[in-house]
Amino acid sequence: MFEPKLIPSSIGYYLAGFADGEGSFNVSFRPRGDYRIPWKVSLCFNISQRDEVILAKFKRYLECGTMRRRSDGVWYFEVNNLNAIRENVIPFFDHFGFLSAKKQRDFAKFKALAALISLGEHNDRDGIVRILEIRSDMNDGGKRRYSDEMVLGAFENPQRLYARPDSPESR
Repeated sequence: MFEPKLIPSSIGYYLAGFADGEGSFNVSFRPRGDYRIPWKVSLCFNISQRDEVILAKFKRYLECGTMRRRSDGVWYFEVNNLNAIRENVIPFFDHFGFLSAKKQRDFAKFKALAALISLGEHNDRDGIVRILEIRSDMNDGGKRRYSDEMVLGAFENPQRLYARPDSPESR
């Protein structure tokens, strides 16, 4: 069982400080093929850097996550397994914390999202609405692949998720 208290304080606070500046807590929506619920909702904690050494320390001390390298040489450390987020990532940051109010706020929202998803709230439209409300100001609104309108619209007509509006030429 993961125990953040066993991590040396100097390492834990260093990693928490690094994540305070460079880390990101995210919730993403991906279209699902079965259309019973049109979205797969996923949480992710990630950090990217050109130097893999610090990211390897996250992997070692959090005891979870994956590292990968993009073709441009940037390394990514990410944790997107809900159990690892609940059992490792959240306890780590609960223990070591953040100094910035922004990261504290985003982490609190991330924890709320993890709780909702753990309870299965993401499996219906009402739960998705709550998730979208929480997500709305995480990461300063951030860049979203799917707008709230697109996410909610897929519940009404999931087959039209990728449909394009009619153009005059197609009529």
